[in-house]
Amino acid sequence: MEKIRLSKLMSEQGFCSRREADVYIERGWVLVDGQPVNELGLKIFPTQKITLNRAASEQQQTQVTILLNKPIAYVSGQAEDGYQPAITLVNAASRWSGDSYPIRFHPGHLKGIAPAGRLDIDSQGLLVFTQDGRVAKQLVGENSEIDKEYLVRVTGKMNGNGLNMLCHGLSLDGQKLKPAKVSWQNEDQLRFILREGKKRQIRRMCELVGLKVTGLKRVRIGKIKLGDLPVGQWRYLRQDEQF
Repeated sequence: MEKIRLSKLMSEQGFCSRREADVYIERGWVLVDGQPVNELGLKIFPTQKITLNRAASEQQQTQVTILLNKPIAYVSGQAEDGYQPAITLVNAASRWSGDSYPIRFHPGHLKGIAPAGRLDIDSQGLLVFTQDGRVAKQLVGENSEIDKEYLVRVTGKMNGNGLNMLCHGLSLDGQKLKPAKVSWQNEDQLRFILREGKKRQIRRMCELVGLKVTGLKRVRIGKIKLGDLPVGQWRYLRQDEQF
């Protein structure tokens, strides 16, 4: 049996992200078979028992996850081509009045926060930012099974078997897409449910069956719905909510 890097094992076992694991190890917050370790790059056997001490657990409990209704013309990540990153919308004034999470906004909640997934610049809807590596891994890890739901306005005339093709017959970038659930909501709007997120995937899928997307909104990620959250406003993910 081969030894594996401790931070990689911690990520695979759902303790935290690799980056967080390195911080915890450096601070002596990680125990292997009951013994604290602080050597970055340490390798252990997968059968050895990993635990976190109280300091690490308490830090994880203070990490926040923020849900934003991203408007069009904001980018999900770093600023680009003169466009503002969506995280600039997160401040005390733009917090939704309907947010029931019992903490006050603090600028420290933006430290180390990152988008868990992306939403195109010309799309709007639910965008997640998190300080918690466990949440990020759940949403964007390579083995993520979390589905995402979109309402998509289209123009054009769909090819004869276009709906079937959208569900399980298309390829992008030389790779076959995972099965999707696609259905008409009315004469100019489709509902997409996907378990992957290639760049501009829905727009490119629609083009392949003769349609042009004129509007796209993400309304759900896993069990979390956009609901009544107004455009440009945000709320905290509550402790009783899970994706």
